[in-house]
Amino acid sequence: LGAAASWVGEQVARTETAQSGLSLLEFPAGELYAMPAATQTLLEDSYADIDAWLADEVEAAFAAQESAAFISGDGDGKPKGFLDYDIVAEASHVWGKVGSVAGDFTAADAADQLIDLIYTPKAQFRANGRFVMNRRTVAAVRKLKDVDGRYIWQPGTGGEPATIMGYPVTEAEDMPDIGTGNAAIAFGDFRRFYLIADRQGARVLRDPYSAKPFVLFYTTKRVGGGVQNFDAAKVMVF
Repeated sequence: LGAAASWVGEQVARTETAQSGLSLLEFPAGELYAMPAATQTLLEDSYADIDAWLADEVEAAFAAQESAAFISGDGDGKPKGFLDYDIVAEASHVWGKVGSVAGDFTAADAADQLIDLIYTPKAQFRANGRFVMNRRTVAAVRKLKDVDGRYIWQPGTGGEPATIMGYPVTEAEDMPDIGTGNAAIAFGDFRRFYLIADRQGARVLRDPYSAKPFVLFYTTKRVGGGVQNFDAAKVMVF
């Protein structure tokens, strides 16, 4: 709840106004694990740092699993992805559901549909807004032009990300492809929209005893996630 304010005259008495309240957001943490193994001889004799290499491989595997869960996870032993919430047309949007606009890139006004998506979130969420879509959707968007025949996609320069109508684009492979009923594009302030609760980071237990002559690297990570502000981002459903 937001704080209340009102106009008052110079000598008019002031009464206490309503203040902001706090609501509990609870995202139970799911657990990721991996347990690669290497022989003790390999670890001792290898020129390469096998421990570090295995850690990098597990980190990459964890990142892929987390990315998929943050988008489409069902919340059962894993984070609840923002596309697993009920998605409704913005005209019928209520708290607890993700608002959407309609998309049809076969229509002549395809570029205008992205403008509709940009202006569906409120102004305070557009300042840090960004598009999220997979690479196949990026390919489709890159072909769109404005009424003057100019591409609406602008490639990034100097290390800056590519933009669509001035807003950066994040490629997420786990976003669905363009297709009937698919929410293939999302836009908004994702720092305000989605909360990631990283419980403790990755933990590694080096176990040289349980599977001799192998050394097990039992790695776990607890992480949760869910939508914290349903006004901060919207999706385009084709």
